[in-house]
Amino acid sequence: MQTAFKTIGLIGKPRHQGANQTLAQLFYWLNKQGYEVLIESDISKELGCDKAEAVEMIEIGERCDLAIVVGGDGNMLGAARVLARYDVAVLGVNRGNLGFLTDVDPEQFKDTLTKVLSGEFETEQRFLLHTEVHRHGEQKSHNVAVNEAVLHAGKVAHMIDFEVYIDGRFMYSQRADGMIVATPTGSTAYSLSAGGAILTPNLNANILVPMFPHTLSCRPIVVDGDSEITLRASCSSSSPELEISCDSQVTLACLPGDEIRIRKSPYALRLIHPKGYNYFEVLRSKLDWGSKLF
Repeated sequence: MQTAFKTIGLIGKPRHQGANQTLAQLFYWLNKQGYEVLIESDISKELGCDKAEAVEMIEIGERCDLAIVVGGDGNMLGAARVLARYDVAVLGVNRGNLGFLTDVDPEQFKDTLTKVLSGEFETEQRFLLHTEVHRHGEQKSHNVAVNEAVLHAGKVAHMIDFEVYIDGRFMYSQRADGMIVATPTGSTAYSLSAGGAILTPNLNANILVPMFPHTLSCRPIVVDGDSEITLRASCSSSSPELEISCDSQVTLACLPGDEIRIRKSPYALRLIHPKGYNYFEVLRSKLDWGSKLF
């Protein structure tokens, strides 16, 4: 069989029986097809598969043409923050709940993968956000996010004061529980729950969604994806501890007076889908939208 890929990495959902079952099936099926298969080291231990080469996530990015993530969107987000640095295609097999990013049915993966591996697939580039925390002119920490970067208090439901700048220009000041800065990929996640609009994945834009603002006039706003967004936490904030959450998986500590700079990452996730993928069909099925009437 002619193939678009030669070396394939498998990444899974730790301690999940269904995901481990699918991973084992995938490994033996791909191995039988003649592919070189690498398994992310933590998952390899769980599977007890001594025939597979166990490697770290970074090595999957360096050596593989294709990475298959078996799990939910959370597993895809964690893998994407690492794999986006490498020119590796990423495909998701859904063993989670919603599955906005993991769209292959685990019960039918053989038929789907046969077509994908022969070159029948569609490719999307999903950009990431690079977030930096600056204190007294010095960078203290940084990380990336696929979905969103969120400024919030260290305590739950605690109001904070901050200012927002776009490309160095003052936009507004806020008293709110926080601010969500989401990519189009993340517009169907936390941002959507907070009342933000859905951005189609091909848009070069970010959406800023205040969290429970103390005003009736504040609304989400969409800004150019190439703009730099700066959040300046007030020195007089009543909350001594602030945090920046990246995809709800990585947390950067910050303090009142710190400056948080958010911009498009130089890296992008190369996400692939089976042929015939329809983003609006995904929205209908995942968000329970109405079907076509005629």
